[in-house]
Formats: sequence, C-alpha cells, structure tokens
Amino acid sequence: MGRPYDTLVVDVADSGVATIALDQPETRNALSDRLLDELLAALAAARDDDAVRVVVLASTHATVFSSGGDLGGFKAEMSLVERHAANGRFPRLFTLIGGLGKPVICAARGHVLAGALGLALACDLVIAGERATFGTPEINVGLFPFMIAVLIGRNIGRKKMTELLLLGQRIDAAEALRLGIVNRVVAPDEFDAAVADWAAQLAAKSPLLLKLGKDALFAQQDMAFREALAFGQSQLLLAQTAQDAQEGITAFLERREPQWKGR
Repeated sequence: MGRPYDTLVVDVADSGVATIALDQPETRNALSDRLLDELLAALAAARDDDAVRVVVLASTHATVFSSGGDLGGFKAEMSLVERHAANGRFPRLFTLIGGLGKPVICAARGHVLAGALGLALACDLVIAGERATFGTPEINVGLFPFMIAVLIGRNIGRKKMTELLLLGQRIDAAEALRLGIVNRVVAPDEFDAAVADWAAQLAAKSPLLLKLGKDALFAQQDMAFREALAFGQSQLLLAQTAQDAQEGITAFLERREPQWKGR
C-alpha cells in the first residue's frame, strides 16, 4: 500500500491496522470523482495486502468526516452515459467495503453528511465523536439520496429513514447512536484511543475467521430466513475445518493466547 495519493493519507502500522484518511480539507472532504477513485484503489490495496488485518477509514479534518458528494462535479458537462458511469463509483465503493474480507471501522470524529453517510454505513463499525452530526441534506438542493437510502434502510427503521431523507435535517451523535447508525459515541479527548482500541482488538483475532464471518454477514443480509440458516450452517462447517478454529479452541482449553496462522 505504498503508492502515493493526492486526496488521501494512507498508513499501514506494524500491527496490521491500515488507516485511510480523507485529506481534502479545503472541500470538507467532498466525495469528488478523484477522491472516490483513490479510495477505491486504497481499499483494494488493503484487501490484497496480507499484512493488513483491519482498515480504519478516517479524516484529517478536525471537525468534518465528509460533507458528501461533490456538488460542483454534479454540474459538470457530460452525457447521460458518462453521468451514469460516474454515479457508479458509489455502488462499487459500498460493495467493495462489504466484500473486503477485513473489518472496516469508520472513525467519524466530525460531521458525516449525504453520500458520506452511506460510506459510514457501509463500514462494519462506526465510532463517532460527540460533536459529529449525521444527515442526508440532498433534498434541500433538489436531489435525493437514492443509493444512500439502500444502506440507511438496512440499518434503521423505515419511518425514521423517511424522516431523514425527506426533511433533510441533521441528527446529533447521541440520536445516531440511539437509531443504530453508530456503534459508539466518544468524547474528543478519548476518540483516538477508542478507535485504536477497537482496531487493535480486531487485528488480534484470526484473519481467516474474520473474513469468513464478514463475508457471511454481507452475503446473507438479503437472503430469505431458511436460506440464510442453511447458508450459515454450511459456513459453520467450513470454519470448523480451519486450522485457526482448532488453534483457537486448543488455546482456550490450554489457557493461552492463540497463535493464528490465517488458514
């Protein structure tokens, strides 16, 4: 993951935690085509790097995670085919995160708006700063978050989703926690430590079982009940054949820390 980026700051620690930070403070990390392309590339590199066990998606901006889609880019002259292709970056990004095979933590220290809310919800875990707000204000500028609604509808109830989408109002971090949009809300002076703690816990677990588990969660979310149970049964059998499963059980019985092999 050593390639340079213009819109991101990427760091891979020896612990296996890869931090991908949005770094366009002058636009409040607006999700431009350039930023989205680089984010797709950085995430693909993290997926393919065996040294990476966990990804933290963050921001270098002190008060904003991302302001959402680049409205200036929406006004660019292009054909309908070109516009449709450009819009496809968001579905590719959301599915890439879902199928990454490694846990992704969204470190939402600051405001998470519009398309960025979809980005956060595509992640496995979201830690929010106390001062962060969340919302889909697209309706206020004559747009609608069609693709973001797909993720919101898989995280919160329909009535509250409709309220967010149609009114375009922001909610604070405490309300986001209550609705299930975020996992945890942290004070500013505790934020970095909280993100590092969860990342370290995830990096210490079996990378193979994390991949099998994350892949299963992503695959079964739209399955019918009986189909999902059958799929889960097959995945459990597969996991039971893994060396890491045998090592984990043995380590537990021997009261020692497991030594994961990733197979």
